[in-house]
Amino acid sequence: MRPDFDVVVVGGAMAGAGTAALFAATPATAGLRIALVEPNPATPPAADAPLDLRVSALSRSSQRLLERTGAWPAVTARAAAYQRMVIWEERQDPAGPDALVFDAAELGEPDLGHIGENLGIQAALTARAEALGVVLLRAELATLEATRDAARVALGDGREFRAGLVVGADGAGSAVRRQAGIETRGWDYAQRAVVAHLASELPHGATARQRFLDTGPLALLPLADGRSSLVWSTLPEDAEALTQCPDDAFAERVTAASAGVLGRLAPTTRRASFPLRLLHARRYAAGRVVLVGDAAHTVHPLAGQGINLAFLDAAALVDVVGDAAAAGDDPGEPSVLRRYERWRKAEALPAMALLDGLQRLFFGGNPLQSRLRQGALGLAQSAGPFKRLLMQRALGIAGEVPASVRPLPS
Repeated sequence: MRPDFDVVVVGGAMAGAGTAALFAATPATAGLRIALVEPNPATPPAADAPLDLRVSALSRSSQRLLERTGAWPAVTARAAAYQRMVIWEERQDPAGPDALVFDAAELGEPDLGHIGENLGIQAALTARAEALGVVLLRAELATLEATRDAARVALGDGREFRAGLVVGADGAGSAVRRQAGIETRGWDYAQRAVVAHLASELPHGATARQRFLDTGPLALLPLADGRSSLVWSTLPEDAEALTQCPDDAFAERVTAASAGVLGRLAPTTRRASFPLRLLHARRYAAGRVVLVGDAAHTVHPLAGQGINLAFLDAAALVDVVGDAAAAGDDPGEPSVLRRYERWRKAEALPAMALLDGLQRLFFGGNPLQSRLRQGALGLAQSAGPFKRLLMQRALGIAGEVPASVRPLPS
């Protein structure tokens, strides 16, 4: 019996909406019947609406995914490109020779990426997915049962259907992963990330900045309206104090913690915080189920790679399913999904290990750790080829880049 849908993506946040839209936009998979399950799909923000509190740093490969799907114009209208990134340790001078500075000009690139609002990205991708023929199912996943021939999917509103392949893109607490019986491993970082938008006394100069404090990194990301987005990873008790204190007290603390690189900082939005942890699925595929994004791997935000890893997952999955479809094979066959799993684990595991190692090295006030941190940043700054590789990796243009997000032939 032919399934009702060839591919069903569960989860309509950035990773899921991006996966569905890329499937529909890629010639090799555009003929597949695709559905996106999301009970509360995002809607495009009004032109004069304030920027969403949660933002992401979009790499070049993520930009290409958004371009391929046709979502880029809507995203870039409210996003900010940044040309430089400055990284320094608490006891270093941000303008000193040992601070790590990435500059797009060193790679001959126009920028190092864009800072975009999460809800805007999600809304743009959802709109493009629908425009490209993806069926949007506004309901929650109720049950999932994978069989040899198809996956049986039941929604909370009573609808049921058969799918050739189910993509779990429903986040770190993935119901798809749980119902597929895929186990995880991981740990809490005993940190929370405090987020807010800040007005600054000095212009951000299209530069992203990150200062490694003993209690966790503080990042200032440039926004399109001249403000900066704060992502401050710190101890849970500090995070609670930072979210609850008066605006003046918060302004004093964040200005001091940022070493005054942008002069006085003042909050212009509410403050929120969320817990930080590492999570990794032991398998990325089981039966006719496959995982992408946070459902497969959740990482510390210190390098801003979460959504970029997720979009690379989506692109790799589209590549392997497209190859299977072109060969007349069943996209949900275990051999197809094992290829995806091997590919993405080979890319994601080293990235996770690196981010976890950096978090451990850059957390704590031990004097030896501090000297190691300063030495590591100074060494990276002076090691030209290694620094270039770091920038290429951050841009998503090194390693085995999926064909669906490679540059188009000129």
